[in-house]
This record gives sequence, structure tokens and C-alpha cells, in this order.
Amino acid sequence: MAILSKIRQKTFVLIAVIALALFAFVLSGVFDGSASFSSKQSVIGTVNGIDITRDDFLKKVEAVQQQLGANATNTQAMNRVWDQEVRNAVMQTQYDELGITVEQDQIRDLLRNALATNPQFVNEAGLFDENKLNEYIASIKATSPQTYATWVEYEETLSNNGLQQNYFNLVRAGLTGTLAEGELEHKLEGDKVDIKYVQVSYNSIPDSIVKVSKSDISSYINSHKNDFEVEETRDIKFVEFKEVASMADETAIVKELGTFLNGQQVDENGRTNVIEAFSKVENDAEYINLKSDIKFNERFVFKNGIGSQVADSLIKLDVGETYGPYKENGFYKISKLIAQKQVPDSAKVRHILIPYIGSQSAAPNVTLTEEQAKERADSLLTVIKGNRSKFPDLVKEFSADQGSIANEGRYDWHPYNSMVPEFNDFEFEGKVGDLGVVKTIFGFHIIEIEGLTDKKKAVQIGTIARKIEPSEETSAKIFRDASKFEIDAGKGDFEALAKENKYAVRPLEGIKALDESIPGIGNQRQILRWTFEEETKVGDVKRFSLPNGGYLVAQVVANNKAGLMSADDATATVLPILRKEKKAALIKDRISVSTLEDLAAAESTTVRSASAITMKNPTISGAGREPLVVGTAFGLNEGETSGLIEGENGVYMVQVTKVTPAVKLDNYQAAANRVEQQKASTVNTKLYNALKDASEIEDNRAASQIQ
Repeated sequence: MAILSKIRQKTFVLIAVIALALFAFVLSGVFDGSASFSSKQSVIGTVNGIDITRDDFLKKVEAVQQQLGANATNTQAMNRVWDQEVRNAVMQTQYDELGITVEQDQIRDLLRNALATNPQFVNEAGLFDENKLNEYIASIKATSPQTYATWVEYEETLSNNGLQQNYFNLVRAGLTGTLAEGELEHKLEGDKVDIKYVQVSYNSIPDSIVKVSKSDISSYINSHKNDFEVEETRDIKFVEFKEVASMADETAIVKELGTFLNGQQVDENGRTNVIEAFSKVENDAEYINLKSDIKFNERFVFKNGIGSQVADSLIKLDVGETYGPYKENGFYKISKLIAQKQVPDSAKVRHILIPYIGSQSAAPNVTLTEEQAKERADSLLTVIKGNRSKFPDLVKEFSADQGSIANEGRYDWHPYNSMVPEFNDFEFEGKVGDLGVVKTIFGFHIIEIEGLTDKKKAVQIGTIARKIEPSEETSAKIFRDASKFEIDAGKGDFEALAKENKYAVRPLEGIKALDESIPGIGNQRQILRWTFEEETKVGDVKRFSLPNGGYLVAQVVANNKAGLMSADDATATVLPILRKEKKAALIKDRISVSTLEDLAAAESTTVRSASAITMKNPTISGAGREPLVVGTAFGLNEGETSGLIEGENGVYMVQVTKVTPAVKLDNYQAAANRVEQQKASTVNTKLYNALKDASEIEDNRAASQIQ
């Protein structure tokens, strides 16, 4: 009690001590950069001094992710937003320096051009109506803040596009082709030389003779630093533990299917367990849906619609007969021929689609209820029955199926089962000339059958399928194996342990901070991000669960800092270059002749000829593209012989046999115009990249850990 009393008396002092300790902890985080409110976390990138904030960036990533759909990864969405944000910032720098803006009247023009064919903003005369646009904007502003915000973003996108177009047009306006440039262009195209030459191919010297050392490669890298700058990367090696069914698992699945095939009255323990044989079942759909991993599909199919491995066997069954078990596409199956009939394999129809509120793919401007849509469809059917020639006009006026309007509502010959079930049943179970109203998920269709092919056999197959997957015992063993390997590899030799257990080790080199995929495995962002975490060191081993089952045990092999590429990594690129240089030196050292004939004799080759060579296309017949050799030839007089030239494919000696100057023109304006067009065409492809290369871009996405 005395101790408790003293604690109560010193409560204020205790609180003060705790507060000071917390303050000191937070303050230390400020100095060492670990504090959670670091500016690096709120700004994930800077372009020419323009910050890309974390919150705004993530909102845009979320929006793009929704647009791209479920198949796109978060990293793909993030990269798309990053590229767009960088582009906007790079271009905004240019707009600000030049004072370029998009005024309200230009935005209106941009909207007019973009929405000129949108029915929502077109008047009775088919012309864009600005009043309708104003009414729409006022309406969504008053009733739907979210829709209005989307509209504002749309206007901003148009504005940015307009700004960019203005900027690009200004640049194009400054790119002219002068008469002097036109004359040069004409000469490059029209000046021609004929030559004789001898080529001593680099292949005449075996690679084994030429020694290129690691220091040679390092020296080359240091002399060409801009070509060999690399990002920070990681190297790993890994073992994959696939979660797949064992032979025992597959045997058990086949045995279970056998009970449905044959029926079972008493189980293996002597207990009553009545299972009716599949062949004797009357309610096939209910039986299949209860027993199968794949639900019953009631549609009829032709032979070519059945898996090729079993098509011959299934199509020959009598109604009620079964076949299997058989293995197909990751399942064991038993199948039963439930019914058969004769149906056409192709049909030709035309239709009018009347959607209603809530029907699939209905446009936002659809206002009809289901009852009203049915009433309109019935009315149109009555009109068409009275005069079928009105069908095309009614399609244009009423149909919502944009894919068939241009063809008068017609779907030309198409195969059985290519339409939704209700539509398919009407067209293939009717006869040519039939008219009717059919309801589908898209709305009500007024359909006319215009053509049917001859009928052939179609069958309805019922299948009980069991997915081939590991049992709980097998999955547990795979988990134990992966976990044991993770622990043992963390203490010992990764490669040796894998070899001992007969596991395949796979390397993955050059992982970048924002990579997300492992070849052969797929999207594994969590694994690749782990390699860049601060606490992850070279030699660390970790087990990861794979989304589709199984495990991956990885070890970090190397932490490659940003800077120049290592000699080992650059060897594949640099070795051929240096080998070519050394071969050229060897060839030149052994040659002491000065004529083509002597060179050809000394090198056991021949003198070859090439004619009508131009500077515009520096290609030599029989030798390939050789810019330096062609350039040298154009520097020689007729009859003059060159020295030795190091080309792309060998060492050359050339002699000019004829010089044909380009025809002189009275005016070079046409060529100057071509030069101007060539310059203008590069604006769209090269201008932005040039501006981006000249910009100061700081990418902190990886450091900010936004994934």
C-alpha cells in the first residue's frame, strides 16, 4: 500500500517523463528521416519543380484501375498515371515559360468538335446545340456532384489536349525548309557514285583468336558512361513449390466419379449410402448441379462444339448412355447424352432492340420501364407485320443495337449458340419468315428470321466434373516441404540444399524497384517489393504464398546499386564491339598493299562492284549498310582509291569509278517542302521525349512505398 501511495504522489512526474521520452523519440525520427510525417511520403515525385502529391496521385490511380478493369494490376495503373502526370508537368513548364493558355472560347470549340455527333447535344437538324450542352452541365451540377466532377475532369483533359496542340503548332511553325536545305536534300538523293571495292570480313578472323579482357570492357564502359547508366536493381534465385494433385489424389477423384457412374447402395464401411446411377437419373440438371464442380449447361451443341478428344465417343452415345471417367482441361469428367435434335448450324436474322431501365448495356438516356419497352416492342411488331418494308426505317429510329443499325438491324450468317439463349432459341427453332418479340438480358427484340441452313444433329450433354486439385494431405505436405526448405536454406547453402532435394533453382536478375512480374510465375509484386525493403539483406531467404496456390522460396543474391553497369553485365553488349575493333586492327596490321587487286590477292577474295550509291541510302550491294565506307567514297575523286576503312561488316578499300552529280534544278522549293514536312512529322514522335530528357524528374514512388 505504501508503494501505491508513493506512485500516486508522483503521478505528475511520471507523466512528464513519459511525455519527454515520446518527444525525444519523435524528434530523433525527424533527424534520421524515419518520422512518419516525412515530406517524402506526401510528395511521390517532382518534375521541373512541380510536385506530384501522394493523395492526388493515388486518387487518379484508383480511377484508372477502375477504368482498366480487374485484369489490370495496380502497378500498371500506377505507371499509366505516372507517365501522364510527368507528361502534364513537362508540358506545363513549357506553357508557363511561353505564356500559352486555352481561353473559354477555345474550350467551347474543343467541346463542339468532340461532341458534334453525340445525340444528347444535337438538335432536330442534326447540328450541335450549345444550349443543350449548357442545360446538361447545369443539370448535373445541381443534381450529381460526382458526375459534375467527372465532367470537369473531361474539360480539363480537353484543355490539356488543346494546350499541347497549340504548343506543337508553334514548334511546327518554326520548322521550315530553306532552299539551301532543299538543295542539300536533292544532292543527297541525286548524287551517285559507282565503286569497286574489296571487303575483308571480320568473320575471316576466328573469335577465339581475339582476346577481350574484363579491363577492356571496363575501360569501354567508362568511355561511354551515358550508354551504361543503370538503375538500382536486385538479383534473386528461387524455388517454386507447385500445389498440384498427386497420383493418389487423382485416383481418389476417379474412384469418387465411379460411384456416380455405377450408383452405390452401400459404402465401403457397410453403411447405407444410396447414390442413384447417373444413367438412370431423370432430373439431370439438379443431379449435375448438386454433384459437379461445373454447373449444367442446357444448350445443345454440334460435334465441333465438343472437346476434340472425346467428341467421337460422346456423339455416338444413345440418349441416356454415359461415358467416362475421362480427363479434360484440368478436370476428371463423366458425361451423359441427355437429348438430341436436328437444328440448322447457321442463321440470318434482323432485329430491333428496345432496352429498358436496368437492362444490360442500356445507355444512360434510356427512360422506358420494362412494361413500356414490352409495349413498344409489341406495337412495332404489329406495324412490321402489316408492312415488312418498314423494318429498316424502324431500326434507325428505335433500335439501340449500335452494332447492327448500319446493316438495317441485320446479323448475317452466324453459327448456332453465338447469341444469348433466348435469341438463339427463337432463330434456330423457328422457320424462315417468322416474326416475334423475344426478351433477353439486353431488352426486347423484334426478330425476323431471314435464312436458315440445312439441319444437322445437335446434342445436349450433361457432365459431372471434378477439378483435379490436391487433397488436404497433399497441400499440407507441400507446405511442410516449402517451410522446411525456407528454414534450412536460411542456415545453409541454398543451391546445395535444392540440389539435394531435387528442386529446380531459377535465377531472376535485374529486378527494378517497381517491377511486378516474375517470368513463368506472373504478377508477384509482394516478392519483388520485399527485395527492396530496407531490412532485406543479401543472403536473406523468405517463403511466399502464391495467389493461385503453392509457394515460392526466394533468396536475395545481389544488391546492385545505381550507377554504371558492371563489366559482367555489359559483356554481352560490349564484347562484340571490342572484338570488332580488335579484328579491324589485326586486319589493318597485316595489310601493306595499296591497290584493290593486290588486296584481293593477299586476302584470297575478289574485287566487287556497286553502282548508283547515294548518301541518302548508304548501302553497298553485296556488303550491306556501310555509312562510313559510302561517306569516304563520296569524298574521293573519280579514279581515286581510298586507304583502309573500318566498316560495319569488315575492313574495306574502295575506288570510285564514276561520279554522277544530281541534275541541277532551277528551283529547289519542292525539295525544301519535303524537308519541312520531314521536320514537322518528327514533332509528334520526338518533341515530348526531347523535353522529357531535358527535364529534372525525381521519382520517389518506390521510396514512398505507395504499393
